[in-house]
Amino acid sequence: MPQKFYITTPLYYVNDVPHIGHAYTTIGADVFARYKRSKGFDVFFLTGTDEHGQKVAQSAEKEGKEPKDFVDFIVGRYKEAWKTLQITNDDFLRTTDERHIKTVQNIFETLLKKGLIYKGDYEGWYCVTCETFWAESQLEKNQKDEKICPDCGKVVNKLKEETYFFKLSAFENKLLQLYKDKPDFVKPKSLLNEVVNFVKQGLKDLSITRTTFKWGVPVPSEPQHVVYVWFDALINYISAMGYPDDERFKKFWPADVQLMGKEIVRFHAVIWTAMLMALDIPTPQKVFGHGWWTVEGKKMSKSFGNVVDPIEMSEKFGVDAFRYFILREVAFGNDGDFSMQLFINRYNADLANDLGNLLSRTLTMIDKYFEGNIPDVRDHGIDDLSKDIVNLLNQTPVEFDRCVDKMAFSEALENVWKLISFANAYIEQEAPWVLAKKGETEKLSCVLFNLYETLRIVAIFVSPFMPNSSLKIWQQLNLSQEPEKFAPVPFGMKIAGIKVKKGEPLFPRR
Repeated sequence: MPQKFYITTPLYYVNDVPHIGHAYTTIGADVFARYKRSKGFDVFFLTGTDEHGQKVAQSAEKEGKEPKDFVDFIVGRYKEAWKTLQITNDDFLRTTDERHIKTVQNIFETLLKKGLIYKGDYEGWYCVTCETFWAESQLEKNQKDEKICPDCGKVVNKLKEETYFFKLSAFENKLLQLYKDKPDFVKPKSLLNEVVNFVKQGLKDLSITRTTFKWGVPVPSEPQHVVYVWFDALINYISAMGYPDDERFKKFWPADVQLMGKEIVRFHAVIWTAMLMALDIPTPQKVFGHGWWTVEGKKMSKSFGNVVDPIEMSEKFGVDAFRYFILREVAFGNDGDFSMQLFINRYNADLANDLGNLLSRTLTMIDKYFEGNIPDVRDHGIDDLSKDIVNLLNQTPVEFDRCVDKMAFSEALENVWKLISFANAYIEQEAPWVLAKKGETEKLSCVLFNLYETLRIVAIFVSPFMPNSSLKIWQQLNLSQEPEKFAPVPFGMKIAGIKVKKGEPLFPRR
């Protein structure tokens, strides 16, 4: 039976349309899901939308729409975006789905009966934008001496209302023990350190219902209360799996990787994890927080007019070029800076020059010197350079797997491009045109066979990152099925006699 692998993105909040930040998380999850499938895992990949809360209700009101009509439109944009970006999610959960609402209500009542949810009064400072309460000591002040949210900088409101609390404080020691026992529970390590320090400062019970607005999941026993948007949304990871009785939940939980932007790691590593402990459900294997994107050194903002639209970029340069850039440009756990010049430079250098030219030149020479047919070769290491490329072709898969398994996507691609660069240098140093002129057919056969094999193996490597381009390479190599099906096949596949089908350039220069 195949080993299971369950990966999630966060639910994206529907107060706006998708941008590069949303795409970054989702493409990263998609690459990992595709990679695991190619390794024979039974993968379940979940994404979706977080649609409740005061902020959504206010955004809908501004547009003169009912909340559900407003969120339906935004959700459509997300689904269109993921289709365009070639995202292969197995499910798309909306917090307005009946299956989710029922699960939230059941969990609320379960924890209420266990005494881990209780009623009280809450008074504190509330940020509508972040849907978060803050202690006065955590607040900052603006130039008008108004109290503002430390995260978004918006003015906060003093709020007092009857509420239900979740006994978060009861899990402080359990959480710290978990972090100690599972040092890889939160990645990168810098984020684990932040989470540990936060919990060590002492956890307070969490207000988890609101009575000042109605757009949310109503508490069954007291419908004037709606469930706090974060408590509601976090449950999606198990509501989508049919918790508690569905076979899908029993098969796939706990999640193997829960992927998100670093700003919400604390909600997952603390609140979500404590909720699972309260329900006696195993915690996820790993919570991974990636970095943020700025644009030419500035925070991305509508007011700056610098929001990067992944759909627009994909339509202009191709989906694969966009997918490649955002995962190659920076290490996945670090912050990154986007500029059009950086994008164009990497597009031309890596995709058009390195990969595109390697494919074009190799197939052109096979056409010219062997009428398009892959020659039969007895000795793949006919000289030192050929031995070197064969060794590299055998070593790179080990390094590639090591990198992808730890979600070091940029490093994985760097290893692939070292192979591509070596292959381009191999062409220059072996000079097949000279070998043909001298009549050194055996050596010429070896060189072109090795180059063809390089392209075949590169197509397999890049298939999770650039599925369309990988398939185009595969088709020009005239291989059957799809690249990811051949992931386990090492160098030296029986390819003699295959007739190549050279096509259009993969990445025309910009």
